Amino acid sequence: MPLRSWLLTSGALLTIAAPAASIAQTVDTNVPPAGTVPAPAPSITPPQSTAVQPPLDDQAAADIIVTGSLIRGQREDSALPVDVITAGELQRQGSPSVVELLKALPVANGTLGDSNQFDNRSQGAEGIASINLRGLGPSRTLVLLNSRRLVRAGNGVPTVDVNLLPLAAIGRIDILKDGAAATYGSDAIAGVVNFITNRSLKGLVVSGDYKGIKGSNGDWTASAAFGHNQDGLRVLGSFGFQHRSELMVTDRDFAIGSYTNNPENGFTQSGNPGVFLPVFGNGAPAAGLRLDAGCVPLGGVALSNNGVPNQRCANQYLGFNALTDTENRLQAYLEVGVDVTPDIELEVTALYGWSEVPHQRSSPSYAILQRPSAYTLPGSFGATAQAGFFVPASNPGYAAYAAANPGALPTSVAGIPVAGATFPALLFRPFLLGGANGVDSSGWRESESIRFTGALTGALNDALNFDVSGMYHRYTRQTMNMDTIVDRVQLGLRGFGGPDCNRITGTAGTGGCQFLNPFSNAIERNAVTGVANPGYNAAVANSPELSRWLYEQSRSSFVTQLFVAEASVSGRTPITLPGGDLSFAVGGQYRRESYDSNYGAFNNLDITPCLDTPVTGNLTCSPQPGPLAYLGSSRPLSVRGDVYALFAEVRAPILDTLDLQLAARYEDYGGGVGSTFNPKATLRWQTTDWLALRGSVGTTFRGPPDTLLQDGFVTSLQVIGSSSRAVRVYNNANLRPEKATNYSAGAIIKTGGLSVSVDYFRYELTDLIGADPVSGMTNALFGASGSANCNNPAFAALQARFTFDGACGINNVARLDTYYLNGAKVTNSGLDFLANYDQEDVLGGRLGLGVTATYVIDYKTSDLVVENVLVQPAFDAVGKLNYQTSAYPIPRWRGQAYAQFGVDRVDARFTFNYIDGYVDQRALPFAPRRELPGAPVIARGQRISDWATVDFTLRVEPIDGTTVSFSMLNITDRDPSFARLDLNYDPFTGNALGRQWKVGVTKKF
Repeated sequence: MPLRSWLLTSGALLTIAAPAASIAQTVDTNVPPAGTVPAPAPSITPPQSTAVQPPLDDQAAADIIVTGSLIRGQREDSALPVDVITAGELQRQGSPSVVELLKALPVANGTLGDSNQFDNRSQGAEGIASINLRGLGPSRTLVLLNSRRLVRAGNGVPTVDVNLLPLAAIGRIDILKDGAAATYGSDAIAGVVNFITNRSLKGLVVSGDYKGIKGSNGDWTASAAFGHNQDGLRVLGSFGFQHRSELMVTDRDFAIGSYTNNPENGFTQSGNPGVFLPVFGNGAPAAGLRLDAGCVPLGGVALSNNGVPNQRCANQYLGFNALTDTENRLQAYLEVGVDVTPDIELEVTALYGWSEVPHQRSSPSYAILQRPSAYTLPGSFGATAQAGFFVPASNPGYAAYAAANPGALPTSVAGIPVAGATFPALLFRPFLLGGANGVDSSGWRESESIRFTGALTGALNDALNFDVSGMYHRYTRQTMNMDTIVDRVQLGLRGFGGPDCNRITGTAGTGGCQFLNPFSNAIERNAVTGVANPGYNAAVANSPELSRWLYEQSRSSFVTQLFVAEASVSGRTPITLPGGDLSFAVGGQYRRESYDSNYGAFNNLDITPCLDTPVTGNLTCSPQPGPLAYLGSSRPLSVRGDVYALFAEVRAPILDTLDLQLAARYEDYGGGVGSTFNPKATLRWQTTDWLALRGSVGTTFRGPPDTLLQDGFVTSLQVIGSSSRAVRVYNNANLRPEKATNYSAGAIIKTGGLSVSVDYFRYELTDLIGADPVSGMTNALFGASGSANCNNPAFAALQARFTFDGACGINNVARLDTYYLNGAKVTNSGLDFLANYDQEDVLGGRLGLGVTATYVIDYKTSDLVVENVLVQPAFDAVGKLNYQTSAYPIPRWRGQAYAQFGVDRVDARFTFNYIDGYVDQRALPFAPRRELPGAPVIARGQRISDWATVDFTLRVEPIDGTTVSFSMLNITDRDPSFARLDLNYDPFTGNALGRQWKVGVTKKF
C-alpha cells in the first residue's frame, strides 16, 4: 500500500470522532475555556509580541528557547522583535487556513497561496503557500520547524511550502521581524518564521470544521493530535487532512468584465476565432488581414491595429480558469523523545506531507509562439511568404467559410490564383472560445515532503548544555500541463492530421488523414457563455480524435534535498556581571543541498530538441526551441552544493536593567561564491518598571542558490504587449551572495492591562539576486509607440534580447531572454505598531482590545541597467503594485484590530482587517487605447483602493472538553479592490472568496 494511502486510512481512523465535514485546526491544551479572554487577547496576527506578554515564572523561562537566539533561558521580552501566535489564539480566531493567516499578517506582503498563474512569480506554484516578510521576497524569509531548517521547493521562486507543515502538531508560531543571519545563516534577511510543536500536549484532540463559500462546494479538513509525556518518554503525533474546493472565475461577477472596462482582464489577441489573410501559392499575402466572421457573435471583441479596424479579435480566456483550485493536502507527524539519562534526551521526528491540485485549469489551448518548421509547409513557399500557419483552399473548413462569407477569401487577386490563407504567427491558436473540442486541457500539480530529524540534547554539567543534531528533508514537486505540438497543428491544417495518418504516403483529408479547421464555422457555441454560433457548420467541425492528437503533456519534476548536521554548546560562563552570569553559545554546521530537475519527453531538449522532432525524428537544429506551442522546454539539471558554518553568541547582562547580546556567523560556500561573515548586536534597557527600550544592528546575507550558478534556463510566461509571451530566464555562474545591513529600534510599554510596542526597522540590501525586469526592458525598447527605439544603435544589444516574428515591435515579440544578476540596491524602512488592552470584570466578563499595524516609510530601489540601457530607473515601491518590476505589491499601511468579550462558556470576537490603497505605476495600460474607436484612455484601476473587511467568531463550550465555533468572514461581502490585472484584482494581496461562514468542533479526550 502506498505511504500516502496508508496515511489517509490511518488518519481517517484517528479522526473518526471528528465531524464528517471538518477542518484540521492547530490545537493547544492550554486554550482557555470559552468565556475567558487571555491576557493579552490575540488576533490572527496577534497584536501580541513577546515584548508585551505577561512575564513568565523562572521555571518556565528556563525551558524556553526564543526564536532568534541559541541560548536557553532567554527572557521572552528580549531585545528581539518577535510576534508569538499560539495555536489557542488561532482557534479563538476561527482557525484560519495557512494562506488566510499569512495574508493577514501586517508584516507580510506579496503572499503566495491563492491561484495566480498569470504572474511569473507564482506560475506553477498552485497548492504551495509561502511567507514573504516585508515583501522582500519569500526566498529572503527563513522558515524553521522547531528551530531547524526546511528544504525549499524547487520550482519558480525558491520558498518553503508551509502548506505541508504539521499544523495539528503546532503549539505556536514565532515571527522574528529582524534579520537573523548571524544566528541561522543564509536566507534570514527579512526575518524568521519558526513553527514550534506543542510538546505540552497530553491526551487526544480531534478537530474539524467546514467553511461555506458561495459558488463552491466549500472547504473542509479533519485532524487529530496525540501527546504523552511520562516516565522518560515523550510522544507527539498528529495527522491532518485539508480539502479546498474549486471556485471558477465565472463564479465571481467582479472577475470578468468588458474589454473597455479592463483590456488586461483575460483578453488575448492570439485567439480563436482570430484573423487571417489570403495568400498566393508562394505564401505571399494576396490581401490584407480579415477578421473571422465568428469573432463578435461568439463573444470576441473586434479591434483596430495601426488605425485599421477589424484587424484583431480579442478573445476572453478567463472563463476556463479557476480563482481557487481544488486542493487536497495531508500531513502526518511523529515526535518521540526518550530520556537516555535524567539530563540527556534523544529526540527523533518524522514528517510526511503531500498535496495535489488535480485540475489546474487553463485555456483550451495556448497561443502558438513559434512558426511551424519548413518541413510542414508547402515547398513552394519562398522568402516572401507570410509568417504563420497556412490553410490550403482544399481544406473543407476554408471552402465552407469562403462560401458562407463571399469576398472574404477570393479565388484570385489580379488574375493570380489564391492558394489559401495564413493565420499570422503570434495571433493564432487552434482552440479557445469554443473550448478544447473534447480534450481535457487542464494540468495537475503534486508535492511530497519527507523529513527526518534526530537530536541528542542535554546538560554536560550544571552550567553547560549541548545539542547535536542531524536533519534530512526531501521535497518533490511534479507539474503537468497540456500544450499543442506546433508542427502537428500545421500538418493538420494541410490535411495530414490525426494519429492514423501516414504523412509520407497518405493523401490529405483521406483515409486516416484529417483536416484541422481553424475557422469559426467549426465552433458550435461559446463554451463558457453558451452563446450559439450562427455560422456553425457541423460538416466541417473538428473531430475529437484529431484534437487530442494535437496535444502532448509538458511534464516537470523537481527534487530538492537538504541535509544538515549541527553541533553546539551553550550555557553560563564563570564570569558574573552586575545583571547576572555571562552566557554563550558556540557551534558549527554543515549543510548539503541538492537539486534535480527532469522533464517529460516533449519538453526535454535532450529528447525532443527541434520543432519537427515529433514528426520527423530530427535531432539536429540550431537553435533548439523544442516542439511545444507555448510552454518552454528545458534540459535536466543536477546540482549539489556544500556549506560550512561556524557561529557564536554571547549574552551579557551588564545590569539588571541592561542586557547586551552579540552574535556572529561565518559561512563558506566554496567555489566562486566564497564566504561571508555576519555579526549582530542587540541591546535591551529596562528604563522603568513600565518602559523598556531595545535595538539591534547587524548584517545578513543570502547565498545564491546552486541551481542559478549552472548553465541553463527556465521559461516563464509574461504579458508583453497584448498577450503572454515566452520569457527565458538564464542562470548566471558569477552570482554573488546578497548582503544586507539591518537596524531596529523600539520601545515597550506595559502598565496595568495595557501593553504597547513600537519598533522601527530598516534594511539596506545590496547585490540583490533577481532576473532582469521584463516591464522595464519592454518599456525601454518599445516606449509608448510600441517601437520607439527599435533599430536604434544605442539599444542594439537590448533589442538582441528579443526574438521577433516580423519587424521589431512590441506586438511581434515571440520571446525575451533575461538573466539572473546581482542587481539593484534596496532600502526598506518602516514602523511596526502593537497594542493590547485587557480588563477583567466588565459587565460580568472579560474584555480584550488590540491593534497591530505596519507602516512602510520607504522601499527604495536603485537604477537597473541591462545591456548598458537604463531599463528601470530608481523608484520607491511603497504604495505601488510593482507589476513586472523587482518588487512585490507594497501597500503603505496594513493593520488589524480586534475586540473580544467573554463570559461563562461563551466568547465572541470581532476582527477588523485593513490594507491601504496603492497605485499601479505602469504607463502602458493607461495610455490611449488605439485599438478602440477614438483611442480612449481607460483610467480605471490606476489607483487600487483600500480594502477593509470585518470578521466575527463565536466560541461556545457546551460541555467540558468540547468547543463549538462559528465564524463569519468578510461579513460585508466586500469584493477585492479592482486592479488592472488578469483577474481584476491583485491575488498577492486581496481575497476573491467574498463572505464565508465556518463551523467547527474541537474535542479533547
